[in-house]
Amino acid sequence: MPSLKSHLVSFVLRHSRKKAFSSPENLQRWIAYARKTEDHHPPALLKARLDITETEIDGFPVYEIAPKAGERRRILYMHGGAYVFQITSYHWGLIAEMAERLGFGITVPIYPIAPEHDFHAMFGMVGDVYRCMLEDTEAEDIVFMGDSAGGNMAVVLTMTAAEDGLPSPSRHVLISPGLDVSLANPEVFEAERQDPWLGIPGGLEAVRLYSAGFDRKDWHISPLYGDLSLLPKTLLLTGSRDMLTPDNLIFAERARAAGVEVDVVYEEGMFHVWPLIEMPEARRARDSIVSFLRDEARSQAERETVNSSAKGLSRAPLMTGFASTKIASAISSLRSGW
Repeated sequence: MPSLKSHLVSFVLRHSRKKAFSSPENLQRWIAYARKTEDHHPPALLKARLDITETEIDGFPVYEIAPKAGERRRILYMHGGAYVFQITSYHWGLIAEMAERLGFGITVPIYPIAPEHDFHAMFGMVGDVYRCMLEDTEAEDIVFMGDSAGGNMAVVLTMTAAEDGLPSPSRHVLISPGLDVSLANPEVFEAERQDPWLGIPGGLEAVRLYSAGFDRKDWHISPLYGDLSLLPKTLLLTGSRDMLTPDNLIFAERARAAGVEVDVVYEEGMFHVWPLIEMPEARRARDSIVSFLRDEARSQAERETVNSSAKGLSRAPLMTGFASTKIASAISSLRSGW
């Protein structure tokens, strides 16, 4: 059963944020209001807890959370916000917890957002951030993590990096990602009615503002239509009351068919990006993320041991111990419930 707090949050969202996505005009008004109040800086309490430095790439801030001593692994975190809203304290809360529990370094680009900027500026900047990371960190030690629009960016960045001859990150963590904005899937319209947060009219306006004229079925905008075989092992978190979930489940199917390992955490009763909000369901989701990435760290350590002690020996691929929620067999029955 969903927690009492999740019901309360859903109620608040439906009577506040949902309005922002109810029409193009409402979204534009919310953007104008947000520009007067947004502050991308990490909250003061986080600065007291973590070693955070600010640098600049392409004229935009990039925050670096230092890893624990001796730790090489890093996360490139791309925040959500429909490509038009700035990073929030909720994002910083999740980032801080991941830094403290995992000990990884975390890079947080404050990338250019629409309508002041478009797709080309966004991916030009985050692409340069990734190139800078690769100068001192192996790709096998880098994780792409993002929520909502940031989840889309993680997948598209991997695809554009491959196009540019750059290596892929070791893993993806995608929280309620937006992977198909084409509206080709009719299940999305029914799912919108169950979603207390997102709406199609405002969502399409956000896409129009950032997409730089790309067709909505172009993989640069909807990576579901790209070459999914390029992707690394992926953890995807999605909930039953998120209008993006029908397409997320299709993405999981197609990625698996393309040979990608995809672990899906599906939470009944949960809305868009619920792991960002402090409540019991979010704690479970964050535990799943930590387990997934700790498993990656263990597997990497095992591979290094094998490489150093048994060079030249053939060996079956190492198996990992992470047991996530697998729902491939339940996708058809789940869809019938939308």
